Amino acid sequence: MRTESKRRTILDAALAEFLEHGYVGAGMDRVAARAGASKVTVYAHFADKRALFEAAITQAVADAEQAGAAFVSVLAESDDLPHDLRAFAREHVTTVTRPHLVHLRRMLIGEAGRFPDLARAWHRAAPERGHATLAAAIARLTERGLLRAPDPLLAAQHLNYLILSIPLNEAMFAVRESYDEAELHRWADEAVRVFLAAYGVCGLFHQP
Repeated sequence: MRTESKRRTILDAALAEFLEHGYVGAGMDRVAARAGASKVTVYAHFADKRALFEAAITQAVADAEQAGAAFVSVLAESDDLPHDLRAFAREHVTTVTRPHLVHLRRMLIGEAGRFPDLARAWHRAAPERGHATLAAAIARLTERGLLRAPDPLLAAQHLNYLILSIPLNEAMFAVRESYDEAELHRWADEAVRVFLAAYGVCGLFHQP
């Protein structure tokens, strides 16, 4: 457990270092200092800066993915779909627009030429897997007669981009650095309203 804890501490320190200085500017000595470890310890866990960068990004993706998993899991058997969709949408937009994740996206795009496999892995682990998980819930809701989604994956993609397109695009281009909760919730709630207008069963839901 101590070894795993130290590894996680190093990964957290590395992510902070890469976000602050970028891949090229990051220093292994500063990572060690941030982690409260020696460089020998850092290299005992990770062979070089490239391996550390890849591991730090992979861990960040896993953390972000886990954050919304609980909200998706309740959707398939929801007894109050508008409420549960709004809860999911609010959590999703809040998580994805967190400054460190926005900076992480920018950094990955900037380093996509150097790390094409890592950029593709991010896309598989974040958008693709997230869409697939959400599509499974939408398919179940269609079976239950709560939605009409002949293409659940496309419906999941529509919902995702209804939720994220405005704030995430603004954040990626540094139009805005942060949002208050009320703004994020408004985008989330409106995304759900439009989604249910397109995919909901007519007359089944009353939107507040």
